[in-house]
Amino acid sequence: MSETNTDAKLETATFGSGCFWCTEAVFDQLRGVHSVVSGYSGGKTPNPTYEDISTGRTGHAEVIQITYDPAEISFDDLLKVFWQTHDPTTLNRQGHDVGTQYRSAIFYHTEDQRRIAEQYKQQLDKSGTFKAPIVTEITPIEKFYPAEKYHQEYFQSNPEQQYCQFVIRPKVEKFRKEFKELLSEPSR
Repeated sequence: MSETNTDAKLETATFGSGCFWCTEAVFDQLRGVHSVVSGYSGGKTPNPTYEDISTGRTGHAEVIQITYDPAEISFDDLLKVFWQTHDPTTLNRQGHDVGTQYRSAIFYHTEDQRRIAEQYKQQLDKSGTFKAPIVTEITPIEKFYPAEKYHQEYFQSNPEQQYCQFVIRPKVEKFRKEFKELLSEPSR
């Protein structure tokens, strides 16, 4: 992640696109992104734990909350990465991960984010980019709960773990090839 510039006016975006380990590993590599925190949002259970979320009964989704500098990366660019690094046409599912906690969601923080996300979604549906309609929910952020410490920077901390090797690493490699122009310095 880039160094924090205290003079910058940072903004926040919150996305759910399946397993937060995968999503965090992707967004953490973008220039202009100051932090990516894995967590939970969209449900009614206060202070949920990973075990609570795993039941699928909390209403929460696994999400990432991104703090970024809009002078370095736009919300549109974040959306572009969001739409193209998961399948937004599968309801409550990403690959082998099934349940409402793995749903595709944009939790907007401002009316501008809502408008941009809805327009982008309509544009993608009209373009036929995906073979099925997009089911991504676009809803206001109510509360974000950071996930437990061991979930943060999971891919970076556990590169030899099987899920990281067989699911996250190929996703990150594909992302790096497709989004070279949005990456932070190659040293990361």
